[in-house]
Amino acid sequence: MKGYHTIKINCKGGIVSPGELLDILNVASTAAVKQVGFGLRQQLLIDVEENLAGKLAEGLKLLDIAYEVDKDEYPNIVSSYPAEEVFINNSWLSEGVYKDILDELDHRPRLKINVSDSNQSFTPLLTGNINWVASPRNPHFWHLFIRFPKTNSVFEWNEIVYTNDVARISRDIEKIIYSDTAAFIQNQSVDGEALFAIIKKGTYITRTASERMVLPSFNLPYYEGFNRHNNKYWLGVYRRNEMFTVSFLKELCELCLSTKLGQLCSTPWKSIIIKGIEEKDKQWWSSLLDQHEINMRHAANELNFQVEDNDYGAKRLKTWLVRKLNAMDARTFGICIGIKTRKGSEIFSSILIKRKPLIKVFGKGFFHVYDILCSKDFNPNERTETVFISNITRWHLAPELQNAVLWYYKKKTERRAMPPEPLAAAVKPAKEPRELPYQCTHCLSIYDSVYGDQEQGVEAGTLFRQLPDSYCCPICEAPKKDFKRILLEVVEGVVNGK
Repeated sequence: MKGYHTIKINCKGGIVSPGELLDILNVASTAAVKQVGFGLRQQLLIDVEENLAGKLAEGLKLLDIAYEVDKDEYPNIVSSYPAEEVFINNSWLSEGVYKDILDELDHRPRLKINVSDSNQSFTPLLTGNINWVASPRNPHFWHLFIRFPKTNSVFEWNEIVYTNDVARISRDIEKIIYSDTAAFIQNQSVDGEALFAIIKKGTYITRTASERMVLPSFNLPYYEGFNRHNNKYWLGVYRRNEMFTVSFLKELCELCLSTKLGQLCSTPWKSIIIKGIEEKDKQWWSSLLDQHEINMRHAANELNFQVEDNDYGAKRLKTWLVRKLNAMDARTFGICIGIKTRKGSEIFSSILIKRKPLIKVFGKGFFHVYDILCSKDFNPNERTETVFISNITRWHLAPELQNAVLWYYKKKTERRAMPPEPLAAAVKPAKEPRELPYQCTHCLSIYDSVYGDQEQGVEAGTLFRQLPDSYCCPICEAPKKDFKRILLEVVEGVVNGK
């Protein structure tokens, strides 16, 4: 069996030069690489056969390209630049400001740095250790959030920082943290104020924040296909297996160069975005997609997933869940679903599926079960905190995931203000009260007459009493008599741990 190494190349801020990428791909071709991918932190990932890794590394050295093999000691700097002029409107944060900051961040940081506009949720705000979020009310000033390494402790500084000092403070914070690792790394009782007191002694342009930063609500835009913006187009390309063929990317880079596009963007969704396509050049981009049979307009059920880099087990589970959700005709629009299979990793998600082994032998897990967790207000930028359901089998995952999504839509609807009644509203006939859901006493699967049971041919609106006596649980096949009526309030109380 062939062994492989993963070569990681940082694309600072998710900005990729087509000329440089073309050089990298040409070198990768000499090492028999057929496909490459992009990671959660917008970095380029190349899997290469063990006996050819040296050849690829030598070629990258000749190009003066910094890389790492099978490690991530120098994480990529993440930015929301790919969303600029695509998903972000009415912001002072322009392309020039992004590039000024990224140019000034000229060291190789060991801590994760995120540079984000506050007016977007396409890229994560707080998955870094040093998180800069543009102030929505103070142009050229930034809020600073510190998430200390190997902890879930996040602290917001009560000062906002001027653009020109973002890079310098980032470097200084890294020096402070690594000069006292016992205080600031893997310390669950870490004192954020102690760090901020040291930072404040520097000579930076700051001002006291008039209020705490309010994180934007999450809304995942559809990030694929041709889309018009002003008088130009942007193109988003997603691949089901999260891999791009080298031949496709080579031609894409050549088309960028021939149509005078000096950059493309990698996203945290492991896709790519090309901005600024002229109307006259759109035909060439369409032709490129045709020649390489690049499918567009995947279902949101698939685009909404986040899995860890190089986790093939999580990819297989994602594919299986997408198939199940499609068969159920489930709606997942606007929500981010993460899959976590490895300890110590972190996934950007509204709803997180966490796999854990029931038995461990010599460090290897067997007989896995799953937890479904929800982040606060279903915002992936908040910490995952609510357990929706725990210790379920793989076969319960799809219906319980659908239940979690339905809970999200219910909460979202409750937060919306209801329209006022007309002054002279007509008397409306009273509606029949909604039938309460029924729950299987064995596996806790729920039958709700609002949705029916499409897999068993039961149409939406079918009351439980109208089900035939032969009806059985779609999960564990328990008979109809083993279902008990429950209150929605009871379900909600269990979910919230009350």
